[in-house]
Formats: sequence, C-alpha cells, structure tokens
Amino acid sequence: MKKKRLISLLLAAFITVMPLSFSFAAPTPEPTADNTTSTVTSPDGTTRTVTSDGNDVKSTPKATESTDTSSDTETTSATKTPSDTSSDTSSTSDTTLQSDTDTTSQNANSLPDGVTMEDPSLTPPNVQYAQSALLMDMASGRVLYSKNLDERVYPASTTKIMTCILALESGIMDSENPIVTVSDQAAAQPKVRLGMVAGERFYLKDLLYSLMLESHNDSGVAIAEAVAGSVEKFADLMNQKARTIGCYSTYFITPNGLDAADSNGIHHTTAEDLARIMRYCIMNSKKQEEFLTITRTETYHFQDVEGKRSFSCYNHNAFLNMMDGALSGKTGFTSDAGYCYVGALRRDKRTFIVALLACGWPNNKSYKWSDMRTLMTYALDHYQYKTFEIELPVRQIFINNGIKAHSDTIAYPGKNGTKISLTANLTPVSFLLKEDETISVDYEIPDQLDAPVRKGMQVGRIRCTLNDKLIREYPVYTTQNAEKRTFKKCLEYIFHLFSIQNSYQKAGNIKKDQAR
Repeated sequence: MKKKRLISLLLAAFITVMPLSFSFAAPTPEPTADNTTSTVTSPDGTTRTVTSDGNDVKSTPKATESTDTSSDTETTSATKTPSDTSSDTSSTSDTTLQSDTDTTSQNANSLPDGVTMEDPSLTPPNVQYAQSALLMDMASGRVLYSKNLDERVYPASTTKIMTCILALESGIMDSENPIVTVSDQAAAQPKVRLGMVAGERFYLKDLLYSLMLESHNDSGVAIAEAVAGSVEKFADLMNQKARTIGCYSTYFITPNGLDAADSNGIHHTTAEDLARIMRYCIMNSKKQEEFLTITRTETYHFQDVEGKRSFSCYNHNAFLNMMDGALSGKTGFTSDAGYCYVGALRRDKRTFIVALLACGWPNNKSYKWSDMRTLMTYALDHYQYKTFEIELPVRQIFINNGIKAHSDTIAYPGKNGTKISLTANLTPVSFLLKEDETISVDYEIPDQLDAPVRKGMQVGRIRCTLNDKLIREYPVYTTQNAEKRTFKKCLEYIFHLFSIQNSYQKAGNIKKDQAR
C-alpha cells in the first residue's frame, strides 16, 4: 500500500510540472551599443600661404627644401597648408557622478575663430602667436584646448621626434654600439648640420644626441639610412608608425623635417597629430626612457669612431629650464614652417603636452615660449585628478525558464525560473578633470535572460563617459550556469525523487531487519 501511495504522489508531481515544461520566455533584451563614428580626411595636396601676421595669400608651398634651423636662425617666409576637420558622435549616459568642487570661471560669449575648448565654461587661454596649437592630457589623450588643431602645416624639426623613436625601436639598436657610415646624401644636408664628411663613421647612439639636442640635419639622414637603407624607405616607416599611433593627417617625406614635396603631397602634420606622436614617445613606446634621457640631456660630447674629431652638443630646448616639471620637447624652424615646438610637462602626477605650429617668424623666436607658458599654466590651474567609485547595481539576474545547474544534485525545475549572480571587475575611475566636471555612468544590464546561460558569459556592461565620450567600460558577467527547463529535465527530476525515496525505503527495511 505504501508503495502505491508513493507512486500516486510522484504521478501527481509529474502532472504538475508537465505543462510548465513547454512554456518559453520572450526573447532576452540585449544591451544596446552606442554608435560611434568618426571622419578623417587624407592629404589632398591643397595649400594656402600665410604671412607672419596671419593674412591669407593665394599660393602653394615650395616644392624645394628650405633651410631648417632648429637653433632658431632667422629666415623669411611663411607658407602653410589648409586644415581638414573631423567629427565624432557619441551617446549620453544615465547616471552622473558629481565632482566636489565648483567653478567660478566665466566663458567669453564667443571663442575666436578656430579655437575649441573641452570645457566651454572656462575662459580660453590667450594663445597669441601660434596659428595652430593644442593642449592635451597625456594620460587620456583628451584635448583640453585647441586652435586650428586640424590645420595641416609644415612641422620643421619637430619631425625629428619620430626619427628618434623609430631609431630607438629599430632592431639595429639591439646590437652593441651600432656604427653608421656617412653617405654623400647625408653629408650634403643644409644647415643646421654636424658637419660630417662622406665615409666618416659614427656611433648611432651619438648621432641621436646630435639629432635631438642640436637638431643636425645631416645626422637625421645618416640615421634614416642606417635604419632603413634609404631616406625613402625610412619615410615609409615614419608614415606607417604615424598611422599606427592614430595620426591620419600627417605625411612625412624627410627624416629631419626639411620642407619637401612629392607626388603624394607635402611634408606636413597637425597640432593634434604632433601631440599624439609626443604622447607615444613618452608614454607608450618601449623605448620611452631612452627617449626621455636623450631629450633631457643638457650637453653631450662624442667623437667619430676613429677618434679623429670631437663634437659637443647643447640642448636648445629652453623650456626644460623654464617651468618646474618640464619633461621633454623639441624645437623646429624653417622659413615656411615658422617657429614650432612640442613639449611635455609633468607635475603632481599630471602630464600635459602642448604642440605649437607656425608660432611666429623672425625676429620673434621667443613667441613659442610665451604661448607654451600660457597653455601649461592654464592646464595646471584648472585640471586635477579626481577619483570616482563605480558600483554594480544589479547583483542577480532572472533566468526565464531556467534551472540552476549543480554538480551534485538535480535542481527542482520550477515554473518560476531561477536567479543567478552577476559580477564585474570594478575599479575606481581616476580622471583628470576641471573644477566642476562630472563623469556619467550608464548601466546596460538586462532585466532577464533566457536559459541556457553559461558561467562567465558577458550579459551587460557599465560605461563611464565624460562629455559624451567613453573613458572606461566594465563588462558584466554571469558567475553560474543555468540550464534550460525542458521535458527531459522534468523527467530526470521525477526519477531523481523516486531514486531518493527508494533509497530511504531500502534503508528503512535494513533497520527493520536489524531490529528483528
């Protein structure tokens, strides 16, 4: 009789779960993704000429090379190329993390032509001289201020930072004290030059100091030929590296920055691209320490390999002794480019990069230092690091038509589904912000999912944005498996119950026998 009552109970349970095994949930809502688009324009060869007072004149730049004098020797022309603009769009966020300080800065009613501000509430710095300028937060790459940032201009000897980093990263530098033999082409370069003679031999390391401290043009060509075999092949490496870094408005022809043109256009860059290159050199390159050591050296002495001649190099980067925390930089000048500069400053864990192009012509070589001070002071006065804690608001998620998977037991395939836990590797967001800037947080986590679900599956994300631009993203994962509730699972559960009851009955019979 007991056995008949047990079977009756099991059949009743089976009938209860049978209809539920065929019910299915609606499709799982999936996290929505923001559509981000950007537009870049490749060099088209179009140019315009600008006089030193900023007036436009219809002309095209010279196709011939002009003398580069990074030691700020004066020459007399000012030719520039036009700018192309890029755009990007991003989504907004749901939650805003407020900063704990207020700002009292007031913005001018309108910005000068070509000037853009990351924060329009601040009064723009008075960049008086540079026709193209940019201020960047090195850690994030965020542009804090720009003036004609996309305008394509001659970079002069600021080009040499790319030449230096490529040489440092090349395989040739892995050998012990590699030697460079001077070619006729290298020896024929115009001033400023080391004065090397064809056939002369130098250690590559020494030429890098010659390149970056004195800005010697013949050293630039000799380095390029040693690394790539020819100037043309080295220029290809320069352009490949520029694209890798994200510089799409830059085209290199010469390793020393002398103005030049070929069938693809003119030697040019933008303030934004130049800042990106400097950022790579001091932040992302595997040779960043070597680069900083060279560019921060005040004086350097060396000889040719045979020891017949001695040379002394002196750093012409006056900014290194101008502001506390000055980190690195490179000057440049040609008659077409005007005075140029790109440099970096680090103070209180904050690192800023400034790029200045076409910043005056003779006799105004000090203009670049005035604009440099202006932008760096503006950055130091208005931007500080702030830290925000990010939390996971949803700890569990409902799995429709799901069964928790257990290794040692069979879960009850109930009609209400189940819940499983979520996790995310959340770390505090530390970001360089002005006084009242905020970070917005968007939680893209669905309310429910359809079974089956696997442990470690990404089911959502947490996006942190600043001014509608993504700065941090945290994936959200499941921590458990959840199997789908099926007819088979229901049968397995019933037989599992029957097996348990049978085990209990056998145990009871054994006890009765022992009692007898």
